[in-house]
Order: sequence, then C-alpha cells, then structure tokens
Amino acid sequence: MTLPPATITSIPIYDFAMANQELAKEDMEDYYSCCGNYICSGCIHSLCMSGNYAHCPFCKAETMSKTNEERIEEMMKRVEANDAGAIYALGSYYHHGGLGLHQDGEKEIELWKQAARLGSSKAHHNLGNVFYEGGDMKKAKFHYEAAAIAGHEGARSNLGDIEGRSGNVERGFKHWIIAASAGDCNAMYNLQQAFEQGLMPREAIDLTLTAYNSSCKEMRSEARDAFIRTMAEINDHGM
Repeated sequence: MTLPPATITSIPIYDFAMANQELAKEDMEDYYSCCGNYICSGCIHSLCMSGNYAHCPFCKAETMSKTNEERIEEMMKRVEANDAGAIYALGSYYHHGGLGLHQDGEKEIELWKQAARLGSSKAHHNLGNVFYEGGDMKKAKFHYEAAAIAGHEGARSNLGDIEGRSGNVERGFKHWIIAASAGDCNAMYNLQQAFEQGLMPREAIDLTLTAYNSSCKEMRSEARDAFIRTMAEINDHGM
C-alpha cells in the first residue's frame, strides 16, 4: 500500500487520522487453540485463498470440522496449562457469547484477570475498559498502564484520555504521541483535534503524523486489506 507524503501542508490531518481506522476496528489476529499460536488475519485470508485454510499453519491440525464442544474442550486443555492466550480467548467468548457459550460477565472478568496475571496485554486492556466504563479510573489506569508497558498502543491511547480528563494534559499528550507514532488511529485523531484547537504546535503534529503514517504503512498489506474488505462486505450484508 502506498501512502501520500506525511506532511500537513499537503494532506489534511483528518484523512490520515482515519487512515488506519479499518485495522483498529477489526481484530487482526486469531488464536489457534490446537497449538497456542496467533496468526494475523491477513495470513488467514491468504490461507483461504490458497485453499489451505482447513489446517493450522503451525501444527497442521485439522480446524474446520470441529464442533463448538470440541473447540472448547481443546481450549480448556490449554487453559488448564496456564496458557494466557487461551484464557484470554475463553474470557472473550464469554464476553461475546461465542462457541455456543452464554454471555457471562463474571466469568469473562475472572478469566481476563487470570490472563492478565500471566502477562496478557489484551486482558489488561479489556479489564481497563471494564473498569473505565464502570467509573473506577484507578483500576482502569492500572490495567491500561500494564497493557501499555507490554506494547498495547490502544491502552496507551486510553491512558492519554484518562490523564487529560484528570488535568494532566501534558502527560496525556505524551501518551497520545507515543501511541499515534506506533499507528494508533484514535490517538492520532485526538492529537488532530488538539492541533485544530491550538493546543499542539505544528512541528509536533507534523513529526507525529510522519511517524504515524510510517507505522500504518508497515501494518498494512494486500492480504490484510483484502481481509478488511471481506469483513466489510460481510457486515454490510448482515452475515
């Protein structure tokens, strides 16, 4: 994917703030409980196009014909082995009601806490969201910080929001700049809003925008874009 030059003199900031939004909307990796590995959605799309989607690309285990019960049984084996990815994924299934499981808020939080203790940045981020929505900013900040330290830029962007709302504007900007430079579209959008309100100097927004565009370019690929288009078509048709 080729992006235009990253200068606010020639390209509206808003266009670039949304340039990576599609990646932010979609979960761009999937967990394989057969062997405990993650694979990016672009690679999954490529596997589908090549006709090799019926087997795990890592351990070659058959994946398509399994029932929900078999998938849960397989995942539980990894949960019992303290696999943070499996524990996080199981919590997410309780959150969404996937694999035939009923939605259960208590179980999802319990599992995410367990996964967080084992180092899952995704679990920390989701717990941060739970506590943020519940109004407990102290716990939300704790989990966002843990996720951010582990490299979760969405959590760092949320930290910027918490700091800004607490009156620590400079600290909030620092979090947004770091997150945006790593390709987080929400952080870039917040900085764009700050720039338009005269709260951020032109030089700083231009440098951050350049880093943002570079990170977006690294994360985009033909396969990932094809996956995004496929998901958009599925969502448009209500499938």
